Amino acid sequence: MTYDPAHYVGTELELFATATNWKAYYSRRIAPWVRGDVLEVGAGIGTNTRELRTPAVKSWLCLEPDAALAAQARELVSSLPDCEVVVGTTQTTALGTYDSVLYIDVLEHIEHDRDELERAAKLLREDGFLVVLCPAHQELYSELDRAVGHFRRYDAETLTACGPASLSLEKVYYLDSVGMLASLANRAVLKSGQPSVGQIKVWDRVMIPLSRLLDPCIGYKLGKSVVAVWRRVPTRPDVG
Repeated sequence: MTYDPAHYVGTELELFATATNWKAYYSRRIAPWVRGDVLEVGAGIGTNTRELRTPAVKSWLCLEPDAALAAQARELVSSLPDCEVVVGTTQTTALGTYDSVLYIDVLEHIEHDRDELERAAKLLREDGFLVVLCPAHQELYSELDRAVGHFRRYDAETLTACGPASLSLEKVYYLDSVGMLASLANRAVLKSGQPSVGQIKVWDRVMIPLSRLLDPCIGYKLGKSVVAVWRRVPTRPDVG
């Protein structure tokens, strides 16, 4: 598959935009590392931006390579203060430096993922955070993954292996253990390429609340999504 950042082949963004419980759940889990000036890479239609924005954020730049999606994002986030939408990628766009750089269900769409995160690391200020959330477990790779342009799924080991050498790994963990069981069932039995509106509602309204209860009980060691957080450690001044 050839990655074309200017044209997103997936059709699921509007469908998953209704998954409000899931968005609220992962947003709370990554909130400690989302602050100051934020760069969201692959912002899509902007539904994540609205959920992730907290009082700890000073400004927000949505970077989206697909112009049509960027136009939708621009309309959706127009009421948010100090929030800008730019069409482009980390390769094509002149960017500043940021306190947080986010990839929310984006890295799996990028063929050269290590190179992408190396570029992201250069955009971080000292004590800044790189936050990546991805679909987990390659064995769950399905027709849906293929249909929306996923090159791969990750686990804790493969995701941390992509981490830039210049950054320190702060945290890696899984979310949505109940959803993972549903994904296993889909792969083994249903084999559906695109979930229905009804399936999304059941997952979001029933499974996500259950995952919120179960995930901490199992130490966030199992789930349908994996999160990794890296930090740019401040440089110590020379002494002497």
